[in-house]
Amino acid sequence: MTYEIVGITVLWTFLYGYLIVASIDFGAGFFSYYSKRTKKNHVIHHIIQRYLSPVWEVTNVFLVFFFIGIVGFFPETAYYYGTALLIPGSVAIILLAIRGSYYAFATYGSKESNFFSFLYGATGLLIPASLTTVLTISEGGYISQESGNVELLYGELFSSPYSWGVVILAIVSVLFISASFLTYYASRAKDEKALELLRRYALTWAAPSIIMGMIVFYLLGEQNPTHFASMLDLWWMFAISFVAFAVATFFIWKRRNYGTAFILVCVQFFAAFFAYGASHLPYLLYPYLTIYDGFTNETMAIALIAAFIAGLLLLLPSLYLLMRLFLFDADYVEGRK
Repeated sequence: MTYEIVGITVLWTFLYGYLIVASIDFGAGFFSYYSKRTKKNHVIHHIIQRYLSPVWEVTNVFLVFFFIGIVGFFPETAYYYGTALLIPGSVAIILLAIRGSYYAFATYGSKESNFFSFLYGATGLLIPASLTTVLTISEGGYISQESGNVELLYGELFSSPYSWGVVILAIVSVLFISASFLTYYASRAKDEKALELLRRYALTWAAPSIIMGMIVFYLLGEQNPTHFASMLDLWWMFAISFVAFAVATFFIWKRRNYGTAFILVCVQFFAAFFAYGASHLPYLLYPYLTIYDGFTNETMAIALIAAFIAGLLLLLPSLYLLMRLFLFDADYVEGRK
């Protein structure tokens, strides 16, 4: 296995971690605001707040690691993506800042603002929509390079069915992942009313998530036939993803094994996410940039791989400890402390 493959695998693992942890966070924000608008805030607000209080500060660690690593391992990405994503990236940063402001006001403020609650719920959908721009343009057809200048073709981006399909897939996936976890969390808290409401949310967004996955799979065949053909070679990973989805949904529907159901949801997205990434190789940006173009020197690569693996080995036990002390501590989950 080459250094390029090891490097991109480590980075993809961090990105997957962000996908799961951030999805729970983003979805919780939307459900919190939606429940307030539907007069059901009293049912799930305390469940969401007990989850977010110890977790929100570490959510973006995975994303920071990924962006630092992608530029460290593949410096050429800064030239292509840095220029093309100047505006979309700035929008995502502004949205993340707004979300951070809500956390500050909600945690330290004396009164919760309806306006900030709205922003909190809206950013839960807008941030994943903006971040998926990176995956969309990586398929090719949205960037032009003339006379050494990289330009994002906004007309093609906003008029592309594939682009909008990816945005919708990101949103419904976030809501499904979040609702699945919060359902499990409510079951641990032994809060039957919150459990029933969150279970309904999980079942509501289950079908849209798998249907949009199939639609985007089809649209990719028209956008990038080369990548589509590579994905067909990994059909067995997508089969694993579908089986994990079906069993997880069955457990939630039958009101049992909520913890196993969430683990299966993670398996579902792990299989699909890594199948998508593996089939996209060697391209980072089709057809301009591959993992072998402008890769950092061998010494730096070894140092980065060692540092990122060490960071991952430090981060995972830290998250486990956080969960043991707060998220899965019986007294904390049930609101006794």
